[in-house]
Amino acid sequence: MNAVALSLHSPGALAGALRAGGVEAGDADSVASGATPCAVRFTGLGQPTLEALARHAGKLGLDLATGDDWAIVAGSRARLSTLAQPFRVPAELAELALALGSALPHEPATAWEVARGTLRLDRPLIAGILNLTPDSFSDGGNLTSLDVALRHAEQLVQDGARMLDVGGESTRPGRTAVVPDDEELRRVLPVIERLAAEFPGVTVAIDTVKASVAKAALDAGAAVVNDVSGLRFDPEMAPVVARAGAGLVLMHSRGEHLELSSYAHARYDDGVVGAVLGELRAGIDAAVAAGIPLAAVAVDPGLGFGKTTAHSLALLDQLRAFLALGRPVYLGPSRKRFLGEVSGRAVAERDGLTAVACALAWERGARIFRVHDVRQAADALALATALEPSSPPA
Repeated sequence: MNAVALSLHSPGALAGALRAGGVEAGDADSVASGATPCAVRFTGLGQPTLEALARHAGKLGLDLATGDDWAIVAGSRARLSTLAQPFRVPAELAELALALGSALPHEPATAWEVARGTLRLDRPLIAGILNLTPDSFSDGGNLTSLDVALRHAEQLVQDGARMLDVGGESTRPGRTAVVPDDEELRRVLPVIERLAAEFPGVTVAIDTVKASVAKAALDAGAAVVNDVSGLRFDPEMAPVVARAGAGLVLMHSRGEHLELSSYAHARYDDGVVGAVLGELRAGIDAAVAAGIPLAAVAVDPGLGFGKTTAHSLALLDQLRAFLALGRPVYLGPSRKRFLGEVSGRAVAERDGLTAVACALAWERGARIFRVHDVRQAADALALATALEPSSPPA
């Protein structure tokens, strides 16, 4: 007899072992997903709910820890899914069952609809950064002409970028003024027009919070709007995205233009993950209500935007929770302040750390990665995807 433990930090090893034993791929993936461990934290629970949960959780084989008004329920995803059925649990648990159903993570999205077609997400989608600004925190002033920007874009594509994220306004900490619309357009439009013409197989995203800039960029060939305000700043942004059939990156942030990268609103009394999840869910609802198809929305937890280093690390670690939103998870860790604070590295020395963050994020369910150094990120993500076994471990 021989016994080998199967790591269940992701369902790949179990699925591979089942397929090797003759189980059909779809059934193997379903069983492996159901066996994956999961824990959910509830707050604001009344005594009747806590008592009913204590009685019922044991019957389902779930582990339970409780306090005055909270509970943590843990077990396999399949057993938790049984608890998430409001018509099959005691009446005192119906509301909890609904909340659990909305909190359980989905499988990572495999596609994203944008203006120029469907982007596949069964492999990492890397967005190379083109900062056309004089004052960005790590590379401001580097792309000083159209030709230099195009050469840099060509290198990003050669290194593995399937998307180019073009920005004409910095969101760096400490900035003191908002860039006028006409200046932002002057910076980005010539580049977007040439990118659309010279790289027809590459998706172009416009990074802006201004509807006028987004519309002009989409008309010039961009297919995605990356709005770091999460549709909060410009009421015309959502209609512009909807009319163009564009993809939308809905990023979490707080505060006004000049506060985005500060700690002015970095207070999350009940935990940063739950707060960001709730605010992104509200943003998705607003986008859909404005006519943007759900399939066009990707979500970004906004590492470093109104978050301390501890907040950003918690979000990176708990990214799988954002799969409950049912949308692709987009991540921008590149050269961020939190990477410097955990390593002591200067901005220019953080590309290796960025690549590690991308690999960890892939394992936790992120599928789209916005980075400065595409080659290092692509190498790290190649290793991360290779560690998803299709056969049992040796």
